[in-house]
Amino acid sequence: MRQARSRDESIDWFRVAVGLHYLAGLMTKEAIDFAAVDRDYNRFIYHTIGGGHTITSVLQFMSGKRVLPTVQSDRFMAAFAASCDDVPADSIPFLLELNLGVARNLSKLETGGALHDWLQARKTPPAEGI
Repeated sequence: MRQARSRDESIDWFRVAVGLHYLAGLMTKEAIDFAAVDRDYNRFIYHTIGGGHTITSVLQFMSGKRVLPTVQSDRFMAAFAASCDDVPADSIPFLLELNLGVARNLSKLETGGALHDWLQARKTPPAEGI
């Protein structure tokens, strides 16, 4: 994403955009060949940002607090909406929560922390009269 301000921010934006696209692609009633899908994503990620990054590492990144600066960035949200119109921006909290649920099921640990708190706060309606 060329609108990021640094190399690190650009890589974070790329990881989040690819991860959201991957997760959105799972929302189908069709059978998914995960080995083939993951292989294609891993190849794309490797050719784009180099070794050491996989779809697994992307999803791990997206399950922690380091994803928050990206999903809270108005610049990212505008760039994502303009570039990835097949993934509605309003589905991002759902996709992040889906990813957290999968991480919880795999690790058998409770999910908590900054990302979980941010997602919960987005669900809570603002208090009236304050």
